[in-house]
Amino acid sequence: MVAARETTLQDILGGAKQYQVPLYQRTYSWGKEQLEKLWEDVIQLAEDRATQPDLTHFMGSLVLAPSPTNGPAGVSDWLVIDGQQRLTTLSLLLCALRDHLAQEAPGERDRLNELYLVNKWHKNRHTKLQPTQADRVAYLACVDGTAQAGGADRVGAAYRSFKAKLAAIDDQGQIERLEDALMSGLAIVAVTAGIGDNVYRIFESLNNTGLKLTQADLLRNYLFMRLGEHSETVYQSLWLPMQETLSPEQLETLFWLDLVQRDPRVKQTEIHAEQQKRFDRLGDAQIEAEIARFNRLSVLFRLILDPDREANPDVRKRLSRLQAWGSTTAYPVLLYLLELRDQGKSDSAQIARAMLYLESLFVRRLVTGRATANLNRILSSLVTEIDKSKPVDEEIRANLSRGRTYYATDDEVANAVDVIPFYLNGRANQRKLVLQWLEESFGSKEPVSPDKLTIEHVLPQTPTPEWRSDLRPDLGPGETFEQVHQALVHTIGNLTLTGYNPKLSNSAFAEKRGLLATSGLSMNQEIAAQSHWGRPEIQARAADLARRIAETWPGPVDVAEPPDPAWEIATKALAEIPAGAWTTYGALAALIGTHPIAVGSHLASYSMPNAHRVLQAEGRISPNFRWADGSADPSPRTLLESEGVTFDGHNRADPQQELDVEDLAHLGGVTIDDLLESLPDLPFEDEYMTKFTEQLSAYQTTATVNSVVLVLDAWTAMGGKLWLGRGGETSCFLMAREGQRPNNMWPIVLYPSGKCEVVFQRLAIRSPFDDIQLRRELRDRLNKIPGADLPESKLELRPGFPLELLASEASRTIFVDVLTWFYDQANSSTEWLDLPSDAAR
Repeated sequence: MVAARETTLQDILGGAKQYQVPLYQRTYSWGKEQLEKLWEDVIQLAEDRATQPDLTHFMGSLVLAPSPTNGPAGVSDWLVIDGQQRLTTLSLLLCALRDHLAQEAPGERDRLNELYLVNKWHKNRHTKLQPTQADRVAYLACVDGTAQAGGADRVGAAYRSFKAKLAAIDDQGQIERLEDALMSGLAIVAVTAGIGDNVYRIFESLNNTGLKLTQADLLRNYLFMRLGEHSETVYQSLWLPMQETLSPEQLETLFWLDLVQRDPRVKQTEIHAEQQKRFDRLGDAQIEAEIARFNRLSVLFRLILDPDREANPDVRKRLSRLQAWGSTTAYPVLLYLLELRDQGKSDSAQIARAMLYLESLFVRRLVTGRATANLNRILSSLVTEIDKSKPVDEEIRANLSRGRTYYATDDEVANAVDVIPFYLNGRANQRKLVLQWLEESFGSKEPVSPDKLTIEHVLPQTPTPEWRSDLRPDLGPGETFEQVHQALVHTIGNLTLTGYNPKLSNSAFAEKRGLLATSGLSMNQEIAAQSHWGRPEIQARAADLARRIAETWPGPVDVAEPPDPAWEIATKALAEIPAGAWTTYGALAALIGTHPIAVGSHLASYSMPNAHRVLQAEGRISPNFRWADGSADPSPRTLLESEGVTFDGHNRADPQQELDVEDLAHLGGVTIDDLLESLPDLPFEDEYMTKFTEQLSAYQTTATVNSVVLVLDAWTAMGGKLWLGRGGETSCFLMAREGQRPNNMWPIVLYPSGKCEVVFQRLAIRSPFDDIQLRRELRDRLNKIPGADLPESKLELRPGFPLELLASEASRTIFVDVLTWFYDQANSSTEWLDLPSDAAR
């Protein structure tokens, strides 16, 4: 028979007991995030118990079963069916606490050992916790305090983490309060099975097949346990209406959205624990008020989920559009806006404008090729970062304009529409929505129902000989049809909406004109008014759509801030460079872990202090130097000489006045140990590699730029080559084999605007990747990168994933491994050498 009771860690570990983790349990797996969370909870509880000694913090449940080896006397043995991660972590914290205290008072070692860590007189049951076999050696080293304690495994990492945190506390009273909170303040529900119960079945039920309580269920149970005799009335009047209005998943999301407005780092798996932490500090009357507040929030959340319920037409339009967009990342901001209006702190006009700025963010990022990058981080932290004393619409627009949120300016939109493959960005429904909303901007009095409309490529994806002939006059010197077609076909200027997609297909433009002229869509009638459809017409239409985008979706306000934390260090170091001194692009790049080209691009784009004091490696002023406003005046040399920098006859600044990276680190407040490893030099063979790096730096974060540089270095080191595109956006082809088609081969094209494209379409006609199994293996390997999701259905196409996924070291390692495998496959056979080249056919 299963029984449950609330207890403490002191009670669980006290006495002669041993807890054995069964073999079917996983090994110890808590990482830095979970350790940090536990430590914060214990520290907070210790502080709170200083004034409220009876306060507890719920740690979860520990499911136990008596061991079959139990006898009538001696150590009481238990099997840990569930909760071993918490129990192991708490025991390791006790080991660290024991060793910390023993440094000043050696007797503390025996006290904590005998009370909570070991069974002193039972050598066969020495430790009170017996982890799985894979963790026992590491755990025993921590318990016994041997030289092997704190190894590289997760057990050792947890022990080292707690030792470091304890070492940072210099208040003995805080240490004592921490031990009290740990042993007496953590509330644990011990669930014990009866003798004869099938413990593996219990484990399986808890972790696999059982119907688990949701986070909302756990929170509800806690709240109504606190309410006591008032619980029935509160449930019927406040809680039940929420349950009837929202699904369990939606209710759980609501509780998470409430937390995110306080702390954007909170995860949905932490709803119960984080909300309970708040409620632990409240009295019963406040608990009832919180449930009433949740009830009001549920009504507002329902408006987000079902905008037709909204009475104000402007707010309803914005909610409907954001709902159609399909992104839940805006939910925290939308709930906050609706709550402001509900509280009378804002009106419908203000929140409708604020929602328009959110819509602008989504649309402009999609148009410029940055559809989803960092959106979760940007929008989850937005509510906590805005100034609550200012009008909310203005604050949201200003906040979204700061740093690198990629809330693109009108100029960036205008530059992107010619080069960004709009059709390949974002989700299909989002691309259609942008075109649909652009059609609405024409103000047609007879709007067409969008339900049956699909996106049509006017210049078709698979061009006929007639299309090739029509486009030939648009080719420039040295250009091929394939190059121009590839550059134009997926851009927004070549896309429209139609219900005649199957009829239009690859038809000649003359036939398409006839059908488009009869369309009810104004944008189609404008296309039909053209006599020819080629590069000039596509680019002219793109420019017109860019103008409509600028008019329909307001751009950012002019608020300049460093794009990411690395530039804050650079700004501080630059500001501290004294008059009469100078440094180099390379030194500044080494300081923040990026490339000198990226530094030059940034200094030319952002106003930063003392930018004129950054010179080329040999001490010369860069011939491309421009101030952030685009001007070349005043002359950097004139300023430097007026500050005391001297130049020789070769226009080189005095090397005695140069500051190296260590000098900059000192000025920027960075210790030498914190300096990042320098990045390899890219093979800047021509101006296009420089353009690629400059564009990459303009669009991407420092972390992404660094990873791309390291990837390219790894690719060239293994024998690969780099080909650079010649379009407005300089793309980078990773060439595994060079030569004429079909001998050449490349797996990946990198676009500075943010896409890593996988060219299955071209690989399908090149040996050995004309074998679909090899392309499938390439896809499977790439999908091991967290966030990558290349579908099986696109093994004949050119799918991709955001370049920013490569920003982490772990993802970059996976990617380089994939490239190494690809390079070996592409060059392992000589069969391709026998294929005729284009020149020979």
